[in-house]
Amino acid sequence: MNRLPYRRLGTLAAAALVAAATLGGTAACGGDSAPGASSGPTTLRLGYFPNITHAPAVVGVERGIFADKLGSGVKLETKTFNAGPAAIEAVFSGALDATYIGPNPTVNAFSKSKGQAVRVVSGAASGGVALVVKPGITSVEGLRGKKIATPQLGNTQDVALRYWLKEKGLATTKEGGGDVKVVPQENAQTVQTFTSGAIDGAWVPEPFVSRLVNAGGKVLVDERDLWPDKRFVITNLLVSTKFLKAHPDVVKKLVEGQVAANEFVNTHLEETQQAIATHIGKITGKPLDLKLIKQAWPTLEFLNDPIAGSLKTGLDHAVAVGLTQPVDLNGLYDLSFLNEVLKAQGKSEVALP
Repeated sequence: MNRLPYRRLGTLAAAALVAAATLGGTAACGGDSAPGASSGPTTLRLGYFPNITHAPAVVGVERGIFADKLGSGVKLETKTFNAGPAAIEAVFSGALDATYIGPNPTVNAFSKSKGQAVRVVSGAASGGVALVVKPGITSVEGLRGKKIATPQLGNTQDVALRYWLKEKGLATTKEGGGDVKVVPQENAQTVQTFTSGAIDGAWVPEPFVSRLVNAGGKVLVDERDLWPDKRFVITNLLVSTKFLKAHPDVVKKLVEGQVAANEFVNTHLEETQQAIATHIGKITGKPLDLKLIKQAWPTLEFLNDPIAGSLKTGLDHAVAVGLTQPVDLNGLYDLSFLNEVLKAQGKSEVALP
């Protein structure tokens, strides 16, 4: 079945580390379940992060929405990750067929493979990012000489902070110098370093925004306020081009699952939040605090539009602050499946800018 993918834009590049945990069944790395296998059910290996910004994935797995849409002819295997680069490496190695992931590793994968290895087939989430600072800091000028954490040098939040500071006339350097000292560190460290005084604030995603606020911080910048219509991509659904070509029917069913999962997320608030807390508990051994989920929730929006324009803008920002080179991301998006699903349901199709 031939398809003409939507061809256009994209964004940033990034890096990070971390290990993967496996959910539900054994994690196959090829074998008889690999794309193109001639016998038995098709295996779809789906990756995602056990956090709030991946709520459609978490709920889709926990509530059996993906399994239902994929049907009995597809075996779903899931793997969880703590950061994008590990998920992308799994895609590159053939151990993963699709994954929910943020904009930086999405573009990194597209760029490294010269536009061949991956396609974005749907959006998933927007928002949920802020700059939280000590109460005494009341303006951007108050950041001069201060230490502000980001999750990693060159990641989405790191670029957002550096570009915002640049616009305000404050310089930063990759080495942590300049008018504002940017300190890359893992999100899990930020509450401790914030309370100890080692940092004065952090530009981070939820639930770390809420955790820092609960530790005495205040939101100086809600990143939604920096974007048109308060929307910017935080999570995409990305698939391996190899798997897409071999099993377009399965990819369409996966997209149907994504749309159904987002529908559930947006219409069953309490059940969704409980499912997230429960599911994360199954993976980490400790359920995410339901109160924290509810606190973070208003800053997030779950939608199928990948908000492609924000990815392109993010790339432009990364180039502007010297963290990457311009990249031609023509061909990153294939929204044909998504628009088929939306049209069949009488919903508005998604157009790329």
